[in-house]
Amino acid sequence: MDRSARLHLVGRITYYVGWVALLCGGLVQLNTAKALFAAISLTKRNLFEVSIACFIICVASEVRALALAEKKIPSAVTRQAVA
Repeated sequence: MDRSARLHLVGRITYYVGWVALLCGGLVQLNTAKALFAAISLTKRNLFEVSIACFIICVASEVRALALAEKKIPSAVTRQAVA
């Protein structure tokens, strides 16, 4: 697995973890699962902060992966583009 593939994997994982944290925060907001998250000392704010941090990591990983992919363009392709 090369560096670009690992960055895409990290981006995907943090994207889904962010959505899960955001959905859990929504359940707490709707008082559906408030007792469950209160038992493990998680508040709405903590869940929101985790989701935002995961989305930021996701975006950063994807941007780095795209930057690495642009650097790996074969020289034949770049010669054709220049000509």
